[in-house]
Amino acid sequence: MPGAAALVLGLWAGLARVGAVGPVDHAASHGGLMVMGFLGTLISLERAVALGSRPAYLVPAAFGLGAVGTLLGLPQAAGLFLVAAMGLLVVFLRLLDLDFSLHMTVMSAGALALVGGAGLNYAGWPVHTAAWWWAGFLVLTIVGERIELNRVRRVPVDATGGLVAMIAVLFVGLVVAASVAPDLGTRAAGMALAAIAAWLLRFDVATRTVRSAGLTRFIAFCLLTGYGWLAAGGVLAAVYGLQVAGPLYDAQLHTIFVGFVFSMIFGHAPVIMPAVLGLPLRYTPLAYGPLALLHLGLAIRIYGDLAMAPGPRQLGAVVNVAAIALFALVSVASMWLRASPTRSARPTARLS
Repeated sequence: MPGAAALVLGLWAGLARVGAVGPVDHAASHGGLMVMGFLGTLISLERAVALGSRPAYLVPAAFGLGAVGTLLGLPQAAGLFLVAAMGLLVVFLRLLDLDFSLHMTVMSAGALALVGGAGLNYAGWPVHTAAWWWAGFLVLTIVGERIELNRVRRVPVDATGGLVAMIAVLFVGLVVAASVAPDLGTRAAGMALAAIAAWLLRFDVATRTVRSAGLTRFIAFCLLTGYGWLAAGGVLAAVYGLQVAGPLYDAQLHTIFVGFVFSMIFGHAPVIMPAVLGLPLRYTPLAYGPLALLHLGLAIRIYGDLAMAPGPRQLGAVVNVAAIALFALVSVASMWLRASPTRSARPTARLS
């Protein structure tokens, strides 16, 4: 529930930041609420379920408490987020100990990036510095999950080595951006992200499954369009370098956080939600509506950013929020329609 509240109020804060709604007290916490309050809670909850350990559930609880503290304006919120991030790293390292593999190593690296971003945030560094570490966390977590799900497709050894090199460049860029050369580091991180997107477009099984039907095709479509937005965000960071605020900063981050991350959420929700919440979620072609709306809104927003036009930027942000709300509505309706008839007809039927 705190994670869901962080999503709703984080989206509202985002609208306030672009001037689409009136000012709100927590507008400056938009990034922290979305990345750590919502996504940190969601990802750590999913990993706690995977690990099957009760202490692991303290991690999403800490993220949720951090979100509540942020909304209440408590100074301890940043410390709670840092503790939660370190807890998530411990969970990933435990999973890595159980399954020493490339995908788990990549996801552990993502958790390390989250610790770096949470640490910078706790130390009072500017949000534009911590935001790239947060982006690294989300990108590497998703890349690791895609490697795990792509085991049916053999990836050449040299291609795997290339991915590891890209991740190393990403971390070097993040460290340099937070220390000696912020502009150079941002450009290096952007090039690494664009290269990772190209790697995913080349080796992800979605390039084949997009020719399937039903849920499989929908997931593949979400993945491929999301990779396109990740590539765009990396290119924007590589070309324009360090941006601390303004339209170009907005374009750099939201191509990744909205275009890439929410495409992944839309695509994986029918798989993750039943496992995490224990609720059946049936795929429906109606899910293409929110996905198309998400991409349309983001395209309008990025046009407004690059054209320095606040009107399209605000409109795009509103459309993005509407797309996320519509997807949530479609998902809830799907769960309700799936659950209602089975309770009387087949009480034991349930998605695993």
